[in-house]
Amino acid sequence: MLAQAARRQRLTDCVYVAIPRPANKWKWWQESRGVRHVLRRLELGLILVSLEAGKPAVEVVLHPLPFARKKRAQSRRAVLEEIAHRTGDYNRAGSARTKLVTAYRENAIHVACCLRKRDSLSPAELRSLGTGEKTYSILRSNVYGWFARIDKGQYGLTALGRAELAGYPELAAHYSGLLKGKEAARIRRTKKKGGPSAPP
Repeated sequence: MLAQAARRQRLTDCVYVAIPRPANKWKWWQESRGVRHVLRRLELGLILVSLEAGKPAVEVVLHPLPFARKKRAQSRRAVLEEIAHRTGDYNRAGSARTKLVTAYRENAIHVACCLRKRDSLSPAELRSLGTGEKTYSILRSNVYGWFARIDKGQYGLTALGRAELAGYPELAAHYSGLLKGKEAARIRRTKKKGGPSAPP
């Protein structure tokens, strides 16, 4: 029915969908909220048709008016930023007990992978490994309890951080691979300069 109505819109802007009048109009009105929303978005009208005596034969419920889409710029921007800071969708449908992988959590996992490789690193050293501008904030806030300040300007990974990192094998493998690539590139540059290849 909707497909037919959409085809009719090629001929005219004023297209209505007609359905039998429900026996319990109030109940139908409550249950059909989603359907009416779809019709409004498609800019289709809706008519209830009744053959019962004493009731209007035709009742217009919706008119085919232009649909004004409400654009929530702030919400849209937040969603786009969240997507931009994630490397993929690591959330599994139906896994209610699994913690969602947000952009913030993924960033924290990146930091944790770097600290798992080294005993301790400073925020500047972590940023040089690609952990991003929020590195210091993540370490200082320590929302998940994964990090610990072990010396002035130096941070390490806690036992909890090591344990929970195992719960994100795909991301851990991804960032560990990136770290290996960066270290290999640094060693190649060092060899070209004739310097030591040990990490700083």
